Amino acid sequence: MNWILASASPRRKEILQHLGLTLRVVTSDADESIAPCAPEDMVRELSRRKAMAVYEALPKPLPPDTVIIGSDTVVRSPDGEIFGKPHDREDAARMLRALSGREHLVISGVCICDAQGNAHTAAEATGVIFAPLSEQIIARYVESGECDDKAGAYGVQDTASLWIEGLRGDYFNVVGLPVHRLETLLQDTLGVSLLD
Repeated sequence: MNWILASASPRRKEILQHLGLTLRVVTSDADESIAPCAPEDMVRELSRRKAMAVYEALPKPLPPDTVIIGSDTVVRSPDGEIFGKPHDREDAARMLRALSGREHLVISGVCICDAQGNAHTAAEATGVIFAPLSEQIIARYVESGECDDKAGAYGVQDTASLWIEGLRGDYFNVVGLPVHRLETLLQDTLGVSLLD
């Protein structure tokens, strides 16, 4: 298979490589501005835009076994606010305060696009339960920079793992790529597997 990841996320690349995929990373400048909508619709649409922007940029014809994978992740706070990546360290601290001691949802969208430009999308939600965070812990984490470039201002696979009391759903979805949802989408729409 000619796997192409339409994402600069090292975490998504690592997940797919861990599954044994040989893939090429091609990033896009897809427009990520979107009108307010349900978070599931938001991440599906942004994933589609990323995959389609890469499809449009690649020279045609593409090898027939080409699959382009796009993905996007947001966090829905317990108060219903949608968190993407923090704008700055102050924004990161605000997000972590909102998640402290509560359960929130991590919602990822995924899109697969074939060699003819047919796109298929899906979304996955995982509940994450955070322990209460002191201002000192928040400040230390934010200062470390681990909050940068991560939806909800944390990475489940880094120091923030110390605060996670529980998960309901797909762990890899919280990392940024809903692997099970991606596999079922591939099988149901293209008849292929991540193991092909």
